[in-house]
Amino acid sequence: MRFTFPILTLCHGGAQRMLVELTNGLTARGHDVVILMPLGGDISYAVHSHILTTDHTVLRESDFPVSDIIVSNFYTTVPVSEAASQQGKGMHIRLSLCYEPLFLPENEVSFPSYHITDKLLVLSQWQQELIALSHGITGSIVPVGISTVFRNQHIRHMLQEPLNITAILRKEENGFASHREQAYLVKQLDIVKHNMPQVNINFISPPDEFYSSESLQKMHAGGKYRFFTPQNDEELCYHYNGADIFVSASAFDAGSLPGLEAMRCGAALVSVYSGGNLQYARHEENCLLSYRYENRLAQDVVRLIVDSALRVRLAEQGETDSLAWTWDNSVNSMEQAVVRFMQNIPPNESTWTPLSRRMAGYRISKGH
Repeated sequence: MRFTFPILTLCHGGAQRMLVELTNGLTARGHDVVILMPLGGDISYAVHSHILTTDHTVLRESDFPVSDIIVSNFYTTVPVSEAASQQGKGMHIRLSLCYEPLFLPENEVSFPSYHITDKLLVLSQWQQELIALSHGITGSIVPVGISTVFRNQHIRHMLQEPLNITAILRKEENGFASHREQAYLVKQLDIVKHNMPQVNINFISPPDEFYSSESLQKMHAGGKYRFFTPQNDEELCYHYNGADIFVSASAFDAGSLPGLEAMRCGAALVSVYSGGNLQYARHEENCLLSYRYENRLAQDVVRLIVDSALRVRLAEQGETDSLAWTWDNSVNSMEQAVVRFMQNIPPNESTWTPLSRRMAGYRISKGH
């Protein structure tokens, strides 16, 4: 099949990584994939598909080549993709990598964009249910995956360092980081450091964001935290492998990829429930999970610092569970969903189990 993906940028980020993995995977399977980008779009990953760059900064329907399938992936690319589809340039399918109305500006534009096409791909059951409740459209699930680069290198004992508590910190100046709850994350890790001064607090940041962010530079200059700026997946894998505990405070994510990657690399995960991470995160079984309102991220981290047996058990189970999450499976799910759309077969609704049921019997008063 012939695919056209209108993509604004392929800078570092979970959504962009998924776009690259899906387009590369479809190309490897023999599909003709064109990535249509505006002038000035960044490319931070190895792309194996054909890149068609326009000579202007805004995509127009006339820029689209004729294909079988047009896959929009961000609310600003949806109207132009539909317009190109109406011109006979391919069936329009929306790949929702995030539910934009929850955290981005212009939700008066992004919300009605979900009424443009009923052909929808989502990343998780939580996102599927959220959009179904909001718009009456049930998307087909294309789950996230993990690159084969990420693996447990079993080097933690060789580092001879204090216990490493690691999280990802992104640039906030662009205004798109509110859902990551980074102020809360830093505050909670400060509590950990105050109570457990012997541990290292590490932050991983994309290098372009780190060096262009005044706030991150100020934090680094204070000397309180270590910052890592991996240039590629190999370096990122190394830093995941150096983490004994990986922490995520994001309040809502469609897929929440970093926690899953860290699990694959052998880190114990402490996370806030974000919706999408319930696909792989099981409280007390392969991670420690809490609601944001409970304000107990630091408490969970300290618990794993003190209880090494629990930390090792959760890390081992998390690594085992992560093996099921592959990009090959993601590409396969997308292929199957596209075929169903072309045959006009509706998606199957998934059974969604709320966190409150998954965490039955869980009480803070019990010390958990």
